[in-house]
Amino acid sequence: MAAVTGVSPAPDAPPSPGLRERKKIRTREAIRSAAYALIEQQGYDSTTVEQIAERAEVSPSTVFRYFPTKEDIVVTDEYDEPLLAELAARPAGEPWTDSVRYVIREAVQLALTEQPETTRLRARLMLEVPAVRARMRETLTSTGRTLAEAVAGRTGLAPEGLEVRVHAMSLIGGLLEATLYWAEHGHQEDYADLADRAIDVIEHGPPAGKS
Repeated sequence: MAAVTGVSPAPDAPPSPGLRERKKIRTREAIRSAAYALIEQQGYDSTTVEQIAERAEVSPSTVFRYFPTKEDIVVTDEYDEPLLAELAARPAGEPWTDSVRYVIREAVQLALTEQPETTRLRARLMLEVPAVRARMRETLTSTGRTLAEAVAGRTGLAPEGLEVRVHAMSLIGGLLEATLYWAEHGHQEDYADLADRAIDVIEHGPPAGKS
């Protein structure tokens, strides 16, 4: 979800994927790893799909089968479903915002522990490469619809209702802006704290200005 990656499956998550799906995941990860390594070495614009394919030991057509565009290699990940499973597994009586805050903080901390360089690189590319940022914004619509289902499950409201859709997209957009802000400031601030601040703004609005 956006640049927030690395969340672990919830205890009540569906069974582990089968052999065929695991092979697909390994192939996607090999392509991503190749792309990130090349981008780190020579920059985003200088990195071609053909180079990525060669490094990942697959064909260019295989790359495009998994990722319709080069930008998709950067903006997509495998963690939307586990993150939503984590949300669904939170206690039923827990306030929704507390559940979101807990899951996002866990995801961010895990990402920075397990994939610190990749997490920083993705954030930087979203900030510096207009095509990556534009593609990310396009994919957020799909992620927002999925999150709306989770919101509906907790609130009893219809997922296609305006209030649920606005809340889901506000959350997704807020986390994206927190990621861009983190990259703008050289990754110096605590990413999890920035995500917390974004959720605070969505919940309460911006702080009062100076009198």
